[in-house]
Amino acid sequence: MKKNKLILIITIILVLVAAFLIINVTKGTLSKSCSSFAVEDTSLVTKVFLTDKANDKVVLEKVTPGNWTVNNKYAASNDLITIFLKTLMRIEVKSPVAKAARDNTIKRLAAISKKVEIYQTVYRIDLWGLKLFPHEKLVKTYYVGDATQDNLGTYMLMEDCEEPYIMNIPGFRGFLNSRYSPLEVDWRDHTMFGLDIPDIKSVKLEFPLSPDSSFSITNEGKTKFSLTALKSNTIIANYDTLKLLDYLSNFMEVKYEYLITNFTEHNKDSVIKTTPVHILTLTDMSGKVTTVKMFHKPAPTDQSELSDSITKFDLDRLYALFNDGKDFAMIQYYVFDNILKPLKYFIKPSAASIKKSK
Repeated sequence: MKKNKLILIITIILVLVAAFLIINVTKGTLSKSCSSFAVEDTSLVTKVFLTDKANDKVVLEKVTPGNWTVNNKYAASNDLITIFLKTLMRIEVKSPVAKAARDNTIKRLAAISKKVEIYQTVYRIDLWGLKLFPHEKLVKTYYVGDATQDNLGTYMLMEDCEEPYIMNIPGFRGFLNSRYSPLEVDWRDHTMFGLDIPDIKSVKLEFPLSPDSSFSITNEGKTKFSLTALKSNTIIANYDTLKLLDYLSNFMEVKYEYLITNFTEHNKDSVIKTTPVHILTLTDMSGKVTTVKMFHKPAPTDQSELSDSITKFDLDRLYALFNDGKDFAMIQYYVFDNILKPLKYFIKPSAASIKKSK
C-alpha cells in the first residue's frame, strides 16, 4: 500500500513538472515580443556574443561576478562591463520606426548592423520559488544599427521580427551603438600591473641609456627586500626602506592609456628597433613574469616647436611593448613616473655628504 502511494506521488509530481514545462514553452512562444530588448536581471547574464559585417567577433564571458573575460584570452574591463550590463537592462523603445522609413531602415540594418546574442542562466524548473536544474540558454538575439539623425536614438531589430525600433535609455542623451563594439581591443582591461606588495617576488628596472640607474628589488620573505645595483651586481645595504616600500606599493594599479592598432601611423616597426628607455620586469609569487619595454615617442607639433632640445620627445607619453611583444600601447608619464625611479632614488645620502652639504 505504501509503495503504491509513493508511486502515485512521484507520478503526480512528474505530471505537474511536465505540464509546467509545456505551459512555459507555449507561453514563451506566444508572448515573444519583438520590442522586448531589455534584460530584466543582468546578474543572470553569463555570456554575450557580438559580431559585425566585417567579421569582427567578441565573446564576453562571466567567470565570477565582477570578473569577465574577452574571447577567453584577456581580462575584460570591469567598468565597461558594468556600463554594458546597465545598457542591456535600461534600454527602452523610444518609438517604432515610421512606416515610410521602415524598408530603408531594414536594408541599412542588413548592411551595417552588429549582431548581439545574450545568454543567461535559466532553470528547467522554476516554480513558486523552487529553482532546479540551472543551465545556460540563449535568451535574446537582436541587431544594432546606427544612430538616428538627431543622435538621440539607435535603430534595433529583434531576430525573426519584421519591425525595427528606435531605442534609447531614458535620461541619456546620445546613441547606443558604440556600446556594442565587436572589437576585442575595446573591451580589454587596461591593467598592466595590479599586485599588492606581498604578491611581488621581484622587480627589475633597466635603463639601457643610463645603466648606472638600473636596479632590481627582490622579496626575501618576512617583509624583507634586497636592492641590487645591476651594473655592478652589488647589493645596496644603505637604502631607504620607506621609499622602497612606497615604490612597490605603486604596482597595485598601473594602466596603459590605450592599445595602438594603427601600427603604420605610429611607426611601430621603427620604434621597437630603437633602444628602449626603460625595460621593466615584474615577477609575482606564482612565477608569472610581466615585461614592458618603453620607447620614446616623438614630440607632437606643439612641443617640438619649443626651443629646448629635450622636446624632440613627447613630454607626456611613451610607447610600450608588452605581452611578449604582442601588444603595443600608449602610456602616460603621469601614470608610470612612480615606478620609473632610478637607483639613486632609494639610496640614503652618506653622513659625509650630509656634512658637506651643510
